[in-house]
Amino acid sequence: MRNVILIAFILGLGAMRPLAASPQLVNGIVAIVNDTVITENEAREYIEPVIEFIKERHRANPKKFQEEAMNAYRDGLNQLIDRQLMLDDFKEAGFQMPERFIEDFVQERIREQYGDRSRLIKTLEERGMTYGDFRRDIREQFVVEQMQNFHVSSAILISPFKIEQYYKEHITDYRLPDQINLRMIVLNKVEGADNSHIGKLGAEIIRKIQGGADFSEMASIYSEGSQRAEGGDWGWVEPKVLRPELAKAVQLLKSGEVSQLIETADAAYITKVEKIRIAYVRPLAEVRDEIEKTLISEERKRLQEKYVEKLRKKAFIRFF
Repeated sequence: MRNVILIAFILGLGAMRPLAASPQLVNGIVAIVNDTVITENEAREYIEPVIEFIKERHRANPKKFQEEAMNAYRDGLNQLIDRQLMLDDFKEAGFQMPERFIEDFVQERIREQYGDRSRLIKTLEERGMTYGDFRRDIREQFVVEQMQNFHVSSAILISPFKIEQYYKEHITDYRLPDQINLRMIVLNKVEGADNSHIGKLGAEIIRKIQGGADFSEMASIYSEGSQRAEGGDWGWVEPKVLRPELAKAVQLLKSGEVSQLIETADAAYITKVEKIRIAYVRPLAEVRDEIEKTLISEERKRLQEKYVEKLRKKAFIRFF
């Protein structure tokens, strides 16, 4: 179980116990790809953010954490290997990358990720990296993206027939249930306190709405719900996702109608059904772009795997 030991070693996760003994890493090497060595430091820098995210998500479940950390390690190391294979392919093909393109790409990444050069330099110093290390890493990212575009993205073309076929085969995915366009005013109650004023305030708000006041304006003034800034707008929702008291009340309303005050143990609610949409199947014209994006993503993944598999067949790869 060499990978378990490596994850524990990389992150210092003493709570993770390897299931079996394993040889130590050879000079900090985790893999060799053709003539390039992938070190444990490179693997750590690449994989650690993902492992830390998984650790936080499964803090209460060490077994689940170890399982997902193992998968993340394997995926991360394979991604590093695939990246090196594409860099080697770029070199072997004799491609050249104008330095002005690289510099533009570097400056763009600095603006997006760090804001300015001084913040970048400070971050690099904390990581023990130089600007040259950073620039080389960004150049390699750019090269990999260009190789992917050359071998993958540029070859993708989705025909109308494929879109229509996908729609027919996945028609149930586009079937929508009954929905209502809902607005809501929420008046919270304080546990253990006298909340009689909530009923009086709710009744007063309803009288104002019945007298012509705009519901969304009343929500912006009085509601204590998370959608207050949006005038209490919940958008399109299925009644079944609401708490039972609310679901029962809104199902009795017609479009444009406002409920009476709905009281629960922790809050009081006033709802308005803006519109009602009966269950229907979204037409092809409505989902065509969505389907095309899905098919492009699937085809890109297939072509990427095909491209990398071709590179792996002719490469020398050794794990440690």
